[in-house]
Amino acid sequence: MESHSLMFAVLALSLLPCSVLARKPCNFPAIFNFGDSNSDTGGLSALLWQAPPPNGMSYFHAPAGRYCDGRLIVDFMAKSFGLPYLSAYLNALGANFSHGANFATAASSIMPQTIPLMQPGGVSPISLDVQYNEFYDFRRRSQTVRNRLGGFFKPLLPKETSFDRALYTFDIGQNDLTSGYFSNMTVEQVRDYIPQVLHQFSTIVKWVHSQGGRFFWIHNTGPVGCLPYVLSRMPVSPSDYDQYGCAIPFNDLAQTFNRGLKKAVVELRAALPDAALTYVDVYSLKYALVSQHKKHGFEFPLRTCCGHGGKYNFNVKLGCGGTKRVNGKDVLIGKACKKPEVYVNWDGIHYTEAANKWIFNQIKTGAYSDPPIPLEMACYRA
Repeated sequence: MESHSLMFAVLALSLLPCSVLARKPCNFPAIFNFGDSNSDTGGLSALLWQAPPPNGMSYFHAPAGRYCDGRLIVDFMAKSFGLPYLSAYLNALGANFSHGANFATAASSIMPQTIPLMQPGGVSPISLDVQYNEFYDFRRRSQTVRNRLGGFFKPLLPKETSFDRALYTFDIGQNDLTSGYFSNMTVEQVRDYIPQVLHQFSTIVKWVHSQGGRFFWIHNTGPVGCLPYVLSRMPVSPSDYDQYGCAIPFNDLAQTFNRGLKKAVVELRAALPDAALTYVDVYSLKYALVSQHKKHGFEFPLRTCCGHGGKYNFNVKLGCGGTKRVNGKDVLIGKACKKPEVYVNWDGIHYTEAANKWIFNQIKTGAYSDPPIPLEMACYRA
């Protein structure tokens, strides 16, 4: 099925109008990102607590606000446009917003949730509507500071024209699904909740459009039934595992969400005819890293690199970087593996830098996008 979808995508690329393929690549001066931990470059670290070591070990060689051993997909996207890595909006230390801002925060959801972050199934208070409010405020205040104060602040803030020419990226929705069944909702109840979630998503995209956003790059959600933090916490009957060890009900739920998201994007194109909206199928790529891991250079598809104990090297009470008090000293228990580059999963929830880089290299071509436009051409409507 995966080979067929790739063949279809390649065929679709060949059928793109010549008017699109013949144009120059887009010159995005900035990226404004909305999302959860899959694209958080320091939001939760600034809001509550810093992602501890060994996060960041493979590239930054120290914690860098990312729940990963290195870079995320959004980092590779910024680099591909010649832009610096995005500063988290909430980070007051050393932030540079001249090339955009990142409003993503780990554990965020599309819909506001009532379960506190520290409780099982809890999510961040920085839901997508809050992220939009941050963006709305940032858009105005950044220009006030830039124009009135100038000086040191001017080169650290975006130009007014950047907002209309920027790429607006979204990678969020996973926590709307997992928070549901972690709080004892049935799969059917979560499925019935999805249309409400997608309506909220569409509303916020329209709000961003009202503030000048015209170019949107929207990721669907990944196969949550292949993540150790779901597999180790949710009871699943033996018949509900697929041949690769993933939980079928939760992956089916993710695909239900993704079908609805794709339909919502189609409807947004009709409602916003002057906008270019690209839907990106990261689900297929993340699932391929599990189902065909050896083909893509990985050895461990489900076992986490950084963790402690159990079938998946994952313990919800003692995660990556977790310590225990032994003889009056804090001893690192949640250790990292020696070769993260051969692991798909970093800490039970998030992907390794190697996995993120591989996914980016596939999506930048447009082979997994609808319409099948390469990332560098995402300002054109096809």
